[in-house]
Amino acid sequence: MLSNVYLKEIEELYATPILQQTAFWSVVKTSLGEETIAINFKSRASDLYIGSKDNSTIKSDILILLKQINRNYSVAYVPYGPELEPADEFQGIFLEELSESLRSFLPKNCILIRYDLCWESYWAKEQDYFNENGIWKGEPEISAQEFRFNYNTQLWNFKKANFNILPSNTVYLNLAHDCDTLLRRMKPKTRYNIKLAHRKGVTVRSMDMEGIDIWYNLYKETAQRNRILLNDLKYFEAVMTARADDTHSPADVRLLVAELDSKPLAAMFLVITKNRGSYLYGASSSEHRNLMGTYALQWEAICQSKAAGCTEYDMFGISPTPDPEHPLYGLYKFKSGFGGDIFHSLGCWDYPLNKEMYTLFRASELNSQGYHLS
Repeated sequence: MLSNVYLKEIEELYATPILQQTAFWSVVKTSLGEETIAINFKSRASDLYIGSKDNSTIKSDILILLKQINRNYSVAYVPYGPELEPADEFQGIFLEELSESLRSFLPKNCILIRYDLCWESYWAKEQDYFNENGIWKGEPEISAQEFRFNYNTQLWNFKKANFNILPSNTVYLNLAHDCDTLLRRMKPKTRYNIKLAHRKGVTVRSMDMEGIDIWYNLYKETAQRNRILLNDLKYFEAVMTARADDTHSPADVRLLVAELDSKPLAAMFLVITKNRGSYLYGASSSEHRNLMGTYALQWEAICQSKAAGCTEYDMFGISPTPDPEHPLYGLYKFKSGFGGDIFHSLGCWDYPLNKEMYTLFRASELNSQGYHLS
């Protein structure tokens, strides 16, 4: 199923809309002290897709982040990779073969490979998992998920991770439509709020590093309001200053700030990779929320993505279902209002390389002590 698996230079990572699989993302992570490697591999289309008579070779690759969890052991993390997505029936065996092929390229003390898969969830493709109103009911219990994922594998080694690190549920907007159509496809309240912001005089401007303090003040306020973990300023500085323009997979990062009379109302990071614009991070002031700055901000990001030639826009992260008790329910309401398609991925899956240490890692991670991978 796989051939010609080898280490490659980070600069040679193929162009991809998946930000976390780009050379740009490697630059960000290495500037923050992490180690990254890139692996190239080939597959035949006929081995990946049912009924395919196509014997052509597909070239693909993955970016791996190597994380030292203590003095003695490390973990290999593949954020939103691999991009290559086989037919459902072949996904487990494909990823098993890839995992075994990766062993020789990973540190001897690496205890697992964690794939943060962006492949669509099996259970989001089946009508039985939607209610009468077309709302997704979510995935089955862990044992059922693991049985299905490991089906057809040789070793039945895959474990569903305790946590998803990157969002496994998002909203994609199709930017092939013109702006008037995009507005018409939105929910009436969202469309109204965009227009209200403009009537109130809210404007949006793009900023470089001169806007990082504006961003961080809004971000700290948002983190405190929502009781979420606060990232250090240096993390966002790394995203803003990273450059990968001389690689095959660069990124265009823009800091957008919505304001009224020079008073910041909201801010976000827009990142453009290949044909996709992504809403990566967002923050807003607790004051003047009635001015709908966040709506003006998203509409500007959508318009800038479209102007840059993007064919899709990723809203990046919602609750899996419209459950008012879920901590991301507010994001579900806000982002689904823009009229895109909700997408559910498979999330994080672990391939243990050292089963004894993996068992300890899993228990420690569950208890949020020592080994937590983020």
